[in-house]
Amino acid sequence: MGISKHDAVSLAQVRARFSELVQEVKAGAEKIITRDGEPYVAIIDAERLDHYRRLARERIHLLLIDEAGKGLDDVAAGCVTSARGTIRSIKRRRSR
Repeated sequence: MGISKHDAVSLAQVRARFSELVQEVKAGAEKIITRDGEPYVAIIDAERLDHYRRLARERIHLLLIDEAGKGLDDVAAGCVTSARGTIRSIKRRRSR
């Protein structure tokens, strides 16, 4: 979902229409505040921000679970080395 012209508001407009913009956001809109014509910050409903944060945490958890699964697959396939073995290997390469 991209930013539409309808969602973009200049910083000067925000100063003049803040209460109105907040009401629009509370009704479901998201507003991108621009500075010098470039996206700068956004105004979104607090509940939606909380939702976005929960989604981000869930995504991180899913990525961690996926990585743990890959690690378990490596262990099952025997594609692992001990920490000591890895350190010895690194030291050998550095000494060359």
